[in-house]
Amino acid sequence: MSHDAHAAHDGHHGEGGAAHATRKGYVTGFLLSVVLTAIPFGLVMGGVIDDMRITAGIVMALAIVQIVVHMIYFLHMDTKSEGGWTLMALIFTAVIVVITIAGSLWVMVNMNRYMMPPMPPASAAAPMSDMSGM
Repeated sequence: MSHDAHAAHDGHHGEGGAAHATRKGYVTGFLLSVVLTAIPFGLVMGGVIDDMRITAGIVMALAIVQIVVHMIYFLHMDTKSEGGWTLMALIFTAVIVVITIAGSLWVMVNMNRYMMPPMPPASAAAPMSDMSGM
């Protein structure tokens, strides 16, 4: 009877749950994470690329790749786990975050453009030495 209960228990693991983790999977994820951290660190600390915008773009792209590596190797998120619902929840969350950030930036830019008074030119500002008598 205990063998039948154990067999039923083993059969339950394959039904919609997350895949079982293996040592090889964790080591692969760890090594990819180390490489994806070392490359941006080397780019920034070594000053390999002179243009900071290109360096920032590369660092951000590698950060996105590292997020995907963590989701696959450590969180075990793929289309098979939980019948695909974890991936759908992630996509929904990403869409909501993008909408929130884009909307916030849009509101802040428009408020700055239409509600801030015009700033005087820098040459018209009083020098700091003239304010010492106050």
